Amino acid sequence: MSSATNLDFYSYKPLDKKGEEYDLSQLQGKVVLIVNVASKCGFTPQYEGLEKLYAKYQDRGLVVLGFPCNQFGSQAPGTSEEQVSFCTLTYGVKFPVLGKIEVNGDKAHPLYEWLKKEKPGLLGMKRIKWNFEKFLISRDGKVVDRWASTTTPASLTSRIEEELNKPSSSSSETPAGPSNTA
Repeated sequence: MSSATNLDFYSYKPLDKKGEEYDLSQLQGKVVLIVNVASKCGFTPQYEGLEKLYAKYQDRGLVVLGFPCNQFGSQAPGTSEEQVSFCTLTYGVKFPVLGKIEVNGDKAHPLYEWLKKEKPGLLGMKRIKWNFEKFLISRDGKVVDRWASTTTPASLTSRIEEELNKPSSSSSETPAGPSNTA
């Protein structure tokens, strides 16, 4: 298996709720907010705020990806499909919620190993502390920010807008000059 540190964001293919690959390369040029989620956590109401962000900015290129994780107090019990059903029925979530994963330890998903390496937490910590930690990925697939569980989705608005306003490095536009597009 390739080391997580040798890949980039678009190389990963986590599984969706049905166990099929979700190819992150389809998100090239998008701003992505990645969150490890749970259905029975004190932070679970953040689903509502995450959905509001997604609804407000999806037309501008924001994708929110939820990854159910049962590693913190067994707060994401049941199957991946049960987790997706919960957040859809309870919070009206329309953003992609993928298959259950582990984010720490020997069985941590390689995507999360990469995220933690690219953007360590406070004091260089390379582990996820709890449910609803958030990572912001730029249009170019770089980890540009990381927030703790206590950070509310609403407080991310200005940072998300900042990233959405930046062109992708693969864009033909020149940031300093006028656009030559019709």
